Amino acid sequence: MDSNFRTEHDFLGERQIPASAYWGVHTARAIENFPISGTPISAMPDLIRALGFVKKAAARANAELGVIGVAHCRAIEAACDELIAGRHLEQFVVDVIQGGAGTSTNMNANEVICNLALEKLGQPKGRYDVLHPNDHVNASQSTNDVYPTAVRLALWFAIVALLEAMAQLRGAFEAKAAEFADILKIGRTQLQDAVPMTLGQEFQTYAVMIGEDEARLSEARALIEEINLGATAIGTGINAPEGYAALACRHLAEDSGVPLKPAVNLVEATQDTGAFVQLSGVLKRVAAKLSKTCNDLRLLSSGPQAGFGEIRLPARQAGSSIMPGKVNPVIPEVMNQVAFEVIGNDVTVTMASEAGQLQLNAFEPIMGWSLFKSIDHLARACQTLRVNCVEGIEANRDFLARRVRESVTLVTALNPIIGYEKAALIAKTALATGGGIDEVAESLGIMTRAEMEALLVPETLTRPVRLSAGKKDGAGTKGA
Repeated sequence: MDSNFRTEHDFLGERQIPASAYWGVHTARAIENFPISGTPISAMPDLIRALGFVKKAAARANAELGVIGVAHCRAIEAACDELIAGRHLEQFVVDVIQGGAGTSTNMNANEVICNLALEKLGQPKGRYDVLHPNDHVNASQSTNDVYPTAVRLALWFAIVALLEAMAQLRGAFEAKAAEFADILKIGRTQLQDAVPMTLGQEFQTYAVMIGEDEARLSEARALIEEINLGATAIGTGINAPEGYAALACRHLAEDSGVPLKPAVNLVEATQDTGAFVQLSGVLKRVAAKLSKTCNDLRLLSSGPQAGFGEIRLPARQAGSSIMPGKVNPVIPEVMNQVAFEVIGNDVTVTMASEAGQLQLNAFEPIMGWSLFKSIDHLARACQTLRVNCVEGIEANRDFLARRVRESVTLVTALNPIIGYEKAALIAKTALATGGGIDEVAESLGIMTRAEMEALLVPETLTRPVRLSAGKKDGAGTKGA
């Protein structure tokens, strides 16, 4: 007999399992059946950690209700603690994309925990007559309540990291907004010159947008705090003792530190994946808005000579293999690409949720994988955008000042003073002659250069007009 292997069986037959493996026959079947992505579930460490929490809570509840013995419970708990600590990730080998509504993931966890627990009981791997993956580790459970609960808990952990990355990025934009608060520029609508604003106002907008999405993401996270642990197969709680659902949920919330609560209707909760759709939609919103912000950064930094050239992004790498000295906006570009991926993932989650049938949705594995990718990649993209781009952005102050002085859009600020018609005349004449608006206004006898200079300051150009008592019935200074 080959000492490098042990023999395990299921109702389909026997399989040779590597002696060193903590997984068993059910995991071996999944490896054979699902060679899809080449990415094992260990790529989602938060999910493995969450499975450890779920199995530990189940063991404690089962022991308290007399379903399993205290010694078995202690061994299972000790094994789960190792998963929670991040150990044995290499033992979680089934593919992230799998049929069976997550059964392969659940059995991978059952087998790893069982064999770890057997060692703690002084037994060799595979002694399932002493401690069994299904009868003990999976007692009072089904894949259909374990897997959704673990996915929700893992997503909760992952969202914490994304919220932190978003908050740090928001802080970087707020710092730039303060730094650029005194720099006038020309705002644009439909890529055409509009009215003056400050560069600080432009960057503060990006911070506010992120802050709004942090709030929306926190709301979506609250929806996944409702779990169906104790539902077992379809929500009726078959094979679980009375009181198990509430007890297991309480232990899970206490151990994980996450404010989980049992679903009001476990049959509904076992088939409903609406919270995943909601979360995915919020992630799409975050992605779309961050991508728009990066579009702006690329546009504002375009050039440096033949583009907008209003800001300078940090040079991160050579931009061309043929054009010497070229530097590209690679960090905003990577955020754009992550956003495209997240939007595609949202389509996957939507279709998978819609495809559920009757008392179970069999497609939660692809939903979970899509959501984990979206959250993780967005968090990483936020981090690199902050560190490698936003914190190092510089304003092209002299260029912006010159552009503001030369812009005919400044006449918009004169509307409340001289009226629309005279302001339009100044703009039309300045564009036709190439003269500055101060020069043109004076030549037309509408305003002196000194009067114009006094008006064209940030306090006047970027805030609502404060009308005096005599200005409320009509506009006008000279000739008005």
